[in-house]
Amino acid sequence: MEKEDQRNFLIAMVLMIGFIWAYQTFVVDPEVRANQAAREAAAALEAESADVGDAIVDPMLAEPEASIVEPDIETALSDGSRVSFDANSIDGSVRVTGARIDDVSLKRHFLTVEQRAELRLFRPDTIEFGDHTYYATYGWRSEGSAGDGFVTPDSEWSVVSAGDLSEGNPLVLMLDLSRVKVVRTITLDENYMFSFEDQVTNEGDALIQVEPYGIIRRRGEWRDFLEATDPGSARDSAIVHQGLIGVIDGDLTLRKYKGLSEGKGIKGETSSDQGGWIGFTDKYWMGALIPEQARPFEVSFDPDANGQEQGRGYMEIKTEGAEYGIAPGQTITATNRIFAGAKELEVLKDYEEEFGIPRFDDAVDWGFLYFLTKPFFTVLLWLKGQLGSFGWAILAFTILVKIPLIPLYNTSFKAMAKMKKLAEPMKEIRERFAADPKRQQQEIMKLYQKEKANPVAGCLPILATIPIFYALYKTLFVTLEMRHEPFAYIQDLSAPDPTAIGNLFGLIPFYSGADVKSIPILGLIIGIGVLPLLYGVTMAALQSLNPPPPDPMQRRIIMLLPIIFTFVFAGFAAGLVLYWVWNNVLTMIQQYYIMRRNGAETEIGKFIATRLGRKKDPESS
Repeated sequence: MEKEDQRNFLIAMVLMIGFIWAYQTFVVDPEVRANQAAREAAAALEAESADVGDAIVDPMLAEPEASIVEPDIETALSDGSRVSFDANSIDGSVRVTGARIDDVSLKRHFLTVEQRAELRLFRPDTIEFGDHTYYATYGWRSEGSAGDGFVTPDSEWSVVSAGDLSEGNPLVLMLDLSRVKVVRTITLDENYMFSFEDQVTNEGDALIQVEPYGIIRRRGEWRDFLEATDPGSARDSAIVHQGLIGVIDGDLTLRKYKGLSEGKGIKGETSSDQGGWIGFTDKYWMGALIPEQARPFEVSFDPDANGQEQGRGYMEIKTEGAEYGIAPGQTITATNRIFAGAKELEVLKDYEEEFGIPRFDDAVDWGFLYFLTKPFFTVLLWLKGQLGSFGWAILAFTILVKIPLIPLYNTSFKAMAKMKKLAEPMKEIRERFAADPKRQQQEIMKLYQKEKANPVAGCLPILATIPIFYALYKTLFVTLEMRHEPFAYIQDLSAPDPTAIGNLFGLIPFYSGADVKSIPILGLIIGIGVLPLLYGVTMAALQSLNPPPPDPMQRRIIMLLPIIFTFVFAGFAAGLVLYWVWNNVLTMIQQYYIMRRNGAETEIGKFIATRLGRKKDPESS
């Protein structure tokens, strides 16, 4: 590569990094903060209105002197008959009308580290109250029935069983119509799976054709319901898939919320003869319909099912099973399931095996490097079980990843050691033939051939680590198991480092790291935490082991890179920065050892020798 090409490449790289950092800092982050502030202000206004008993009135719609109190989600939950449930991982209630699963809270997951209240996933139909809706249920159609059929999301069931729904106590409902009787048994396991076993009896005097269907509905502005269950996740849509997800005939189907909100989705109906599932996924949570796996079914998405919701964020996924023919007096049994919970890998894999659900673990967005991300996470999860912490697991995993790359790194570092020793001869050649660049390149190539040096060999480890770095980044970013995981002073490895220069890394108790980071402009500098700073320091130390670029401009750019990457890594998940800092330390030790064995002098070696008194610093004499 010519000198001019090298310079242009480095400048382009710096500009690209600068653009990404500036866009994240000045465009994305302010927008997220503004949206969050608007939601908090609205919530505060609503709470204030409720406290003083003021009515929320639309002057264009309400009659004079009208008083309309806006209900909240608790009011919606008290509207109609409900049966509570409580399992190891979730609790909530089933709405008897429609047999809807519309009130699900996750007992082991929370909105933030500070707010330890249960995270609410499914919510009752409260869109008219200013909240979003999220629920699922199953129904039945008969030949010639219109709309949602004879068993609908609004059917009035009667409760047969006694007590609340729990792992050992199913909920039994009955719907007795003129010619058909349906007995529905809803069971709940210890995690996130509801099973709907329907016994449909033909009480008429003629053969009837019936088919089961499932619906999962979500209403509201999609960014709002993402933020309601995981603050900051709305901006993650560019990195992790959030939206429609399912496996149909063995193929993974993905559609983002943004496209769904614009009326895009599955065109027409898609059939599956090999089992499958379909639902809505957020970053860490999912609601999904799992029809009978042994029977074919069709899947459809409707952004405006009732013709009145366009523009109000209405989304509906529907599954329609194959028809059953029921003779007079005959009873058929069909079992369909609803998943409502957290995308915990081991739980998903257990369901995949127990119920024969194809590729259910692909509910986690493994990305196009799934052949790396899946095994990476499996190893991390095992290490966490052995070491007791995801932080220690990441440190141990870094060592495991580096072991197979040791021969490649050794070859690279030997090449760097040769290039380091050739720095002075190359400098002499450039000075001697400064007026003749062509001759200069010829002499340098002769020197390479004579010393059997390869300047490109030092780049090989970088090429190998790029996919590894991306795969680990994706793994740590999308997997729920690292969310809110503490390590040392860090409370959440999936969030950026909480410390900041501005409060002396917590020594000044009046301001938290979050307070410092929120300061406009200045917070970008004094809000940098311990791990990003360590990354910058270790990156600079690594650079001191490498041969310096011959061009002064290139040297200045290279010297700036640790500073630039310190700012870039300041917004990364602490777990990822922890990996990269430890990786730099291990690489530095390995590179220093190899280069010393090959007789190359390094800046770190000079520093160590000077401080230990092995030799006198030549610049001090």
